Amino acid sequence: MSASDSPDPVAHQLGLIRDSIERAARTARREPTSVSLIAVTKTHPAEEITGLIAAGQRDFGESRVREAQAKWPPLIAAQPGVRLHLIGRLQSNKAADAVALFDTIHSVDRPSLLDALVAAAVKTGRTPSVYVQVNIGEEDQKGGVAIGDLPGFLARVRSSPLPLAGLMAIPPAGPEPAPYFALLAKLARRHDVSGLSMGMSDDYETAVMLGATVVRVGSALFED
Repeated sequence: MSASDSPDPVAHQLGLIRDSIERAARTARREPTSVSLIAVTKTHPAEEITGLIAAGQRDFGESRVREAQAKWPPLIAAQPGVRLHLIGRLQSNKAADAVALFDTIHSVDRPSLLDALVAAAVKTGRTPSVYVQVNIGEEDQKGGVAIGDLPGFLARVRSSPLPLAGLMAIPPAGPEPAPYFALLAKLARRHDVSGLSMGMSDDYETAVMLGATVVRVGSALFED
C-alpha cells in the first residue's frame, strides 16, 4: 500500500474509540446508540477535522470561542449536518458570539452567564441547548454550580428559552473518577435530567458504564 493509500490515522483512531464506547455500553447493558461522541478538536486545524467529517463524525467540541470562529464557519457551510459544542468555560462577554456559532454549550455554571446567553438568544432567535456544569468535586479553582445550588439553578434554566440538555462535570484530577460520575448520574436522576456530559480521553469508558450520554474525547483521538 502506498503512503497516499494509507488510511487517515485520525479516522482510524476514531473507529477504535467508537468500538470502545460500544463495548463499554454493552458491558453496562446499554444501547451503544444512547452515547454520543464529541470529537474535541481544539488546537487542531481544519485539515485534520475534514478527515473526521468524511469518516462520519458529526459532533465536535471546542474550548475557545475565538478559535472556533476562525476555523468552523467554512466547515459548517460545507457540512450542514455538523454540530458544534462549546466545552470550555465561557466568559459572559463572549455569550453572544457563542450563541451565534454553537449548537450546544456544556459549561453553563452561573446566573450571569445564563442571563447573557438568554439575552443573546432573544436577540438572535438562536437557542442552543445547554448543559449545567456541576462542581462535582467541590473544587475552589474549578467552574461549576455547587451541588447545593443545583435545584435553584436548574429551575432558572428550565424557565429560560434555552433547552436544558443535561448535566456536565469534570472530576478532580488524580482520584478515581467513577464515584464522581456515579454522583453526577444520581443528581441527574434526582432532578429528572436525562443528559450526562461526562468522560474524556482518560476515562470515557468508565463514564459510559456509569451512564454518560455524551463523552468528550480529544487527546485519545489525535494521540496528542
